[in-house]
Amino acid sequence: QVQLVESGGGLVQAGDSLRLSCAASGRTVSTRNLGWLRQAPGKEREFVASITWGIPSTNYAASVKGRFTISRDNAKNMVYLQMNSLKPEDTAVYYCAVGPKSTGLADYWGQGTQVTVSS
Repeated sequence: QVQLVESGGGLVQAGDSLRLSCAASGRTVSTRNLGWLRQAPGKEREFVASITWGIPSTNYAASVKGRFTISRDNAKNMVYLQMNSLKPEDTAVYYCAVGPKSTGLADYWGQGTQVTVSS
């Protein structure tokens, strides 16, 4: 069974930074693509970023490219999302995910952590 536990969300001002963390556990997690999705109020869940296992390759949504950085520590089964230059439109619940897809779907996701960016 896969378990994903996010942490690091909070209330920040526009221009600030936050680092989200996700502890992943379960069979084969360390060999799966990991990533982050988000869902803003009244909107569908959307893809944010993903990272492959092994020699990591990353992918980002256009809206966060250049501001967010995803990384992972396979030894600790952790995945991180460094978010810089935050904007009010980044306000959402952020979900750690296994097998994230560009459609905003994933094979597994956690309970989420709230990120609120005030203007």
